[in-house]
Amino acid sequence: MDCYTCVRTGDPEGLPPRESIAGDEHWRVAHAFGSALPGWLVLLPRRHVTAVAELTDAEAAGLGTWQVRLSRALAEVTGCAKTYVAQFAEAEGFAHVHFHVVPRSPDQPEELRGPRVFGLLGKDAAAAVGPEEMDRLAVRLRAALAAG
Repeated sequence: MDCYTCVRTGDPEGLPPRESIAGDEHWRVAHAFGSALPGWLVLLPRRHVTAVAELTDAEAAGLGTWQVRLSRALAEVTGCAKTYVAQFAEAEGFAHVHFHVVPRSPDQPEELRGPRVFGLLGKDAAAAVGPEEMDRLAVRLRAALAAG
């Protein structure tokens, strides 16, 4: 299978903290890679799904709960004013449905608000949040989710 998400989800025990922040039988939470914004999360179904309409009722029931829980944890850990939630799943190799849960800081520049925040995704390694920072945030987010 040529699906990055399915390949990564296949070995959940071998994933670093940034790729397995939280989850349940239907969903896995990871930090987005190539993002210049610390705390940019992706919520991924554990099975291969390419359209929201393909979600089972059980998967759909958990979706809203996860989005709210992640938004609360991000507010606690990053101090964000709100979160943006978006789903496209159109990029080559990333047709697997995934939801972006993006923290918007209180002082985020106007030119990076709303859909323009996607200007912070797809960055090269020099501009992106590093693996150590993603892992550090993952540990803090796990603790906030456990407490909340």
